[in-house]
Amino acid sequence: MSTINFGPDLRAVAKIEAIPMILRMVKQVTGMRFAAVARVTDKQWVTCAVDDSIAFGLKPGDELALETTICNEIRQHRTPVIFAHASEHPLFSRHHTPKLYGLESYVSIPIVRANGDFFGTLCAIDSAPANLDIPVITETLTLFAQLIAANLDMQASVDESQQELAMEKKTGHLREQLIAVLGHDLRTPLSAIRMGADMLESKLIDRPERRLATAIQSSAKRMGSLIENILDFARGRLGSGIPVEPQIVETLESDLQRVIAEIATAHPLASIEQSISVAPLNRCDPVRLCQLLSNLLANAVTHGERGGLIKVNISVEACHLVISVWNRGVPIEPELMPKLFQPYTRSEQGQREGLGLGLYIAAEIVRGHNGTIGVTSSEADGTCFTARLPTLTVPAQQATLLPETPPAPDNHP
Repeated sequence: MSTINFGPDLRAVAKIEAIPMILRMVKQVTGMRFAAVARVTDKQWVTCAVDDSIAFGLKPGDELALETTICNEIRQHRTPVIFAHASEHPLFSRHHTPKLYGLESYVSIPIVRANGDFFGTLCAIDSAPANLDIPVITETLTLFAQLIAANLDMQASVDESQQELAMEKKTGHLREQLIAVLGHDLRTPLSAIRMGADMLESKLIDRPERRLATAIQSSAKRMGSLIENILDFARGRLGSGIPVEPQIVETLESDLQRVIAEIATAHPLASIEQSISVAPLNRCDPVRLCQLLSNLLANAVTHGERGGLIKVNISVEACHLVISVWNRGVPIEPELMPKLFQPYTRSEQGQREGLGLGLYIAAEIVRGHNGTIGVTSSEADGTCFTARLPTLTVPAQQATLLPETPPAPDNHP
């Protein structure tokens, strides 16, 4: 008979490292020379593990005809069967199993899973009589059978968890790939919308119509920002991380000022106070730093007091570019703090704008620069996000001494 359906059971028993020791202990406790773990169903008897010193001839995966075994009876009544001298036993001297296999001594203990399913038996046999009258033998072998059942349950739980984890990883990977593809493909029609809105605004004279074109531009710009956030999130979650391309830049201060001006224009009720002092030359990714500042400012506008003061401070401290954004408002809930930079995290007290990716992307940008980001929040001191990024800066007095272009390499020896 085929054993293909018992492959998982054979592998599960083989994974239990204690099985060989248990079988040796069964032989020592009973004084018998053959011990095995058998898988028993209503149709088949299959060896899962064996310790054989009498050359009985079974190995893992071998079968015995179910009707020739006592284990089929044990499967039905689920109680141990023990006899020490079959030929002198009132019942088993007439039983077909000892006669068929030449057995004198026999022990078989049911292995029952935690859910009540009958798995099989832990058994020992010998062609010679054995001394099995000691009560501790049955108790010990019953404990061994329970240990095997517990290990099978634990192994099944681990296997199920691993399968669920693998499926979740596969599903998550496909989902994030879909997000990336959708985000990329949405750029083309959005570009057409923005170009159309720009053309309308330049041609329309009537003020209400120009306002409509301006509203289309604003919505398209916001949609573009959401798409970029989706793409950055997909890149980060797919393992490649948000790309950061550090370079020596001379316009970092003006770039950051432009971001603040854009946020102020988009949110005219916000009062933004800024203090920016950076070196003329900085090594960083200016596009990503502008995105970082924009996300922190947008977060302050969304969750701070409506029309309240927002302070932006950007400076260089100990070879680190320090960007801090402070606002007054309802403090961040303590239970939210540990997961604040995770995706889709939002405060219950704030507005429900955006995708909940802004702080996650900000943290990824900081990580890409090998920096750190943190937050403090209290009723008395307000909320302050601070990012610290290592940067190569050149003092102003030295910047004028740097050549506009690097010298050509000297090829002479």
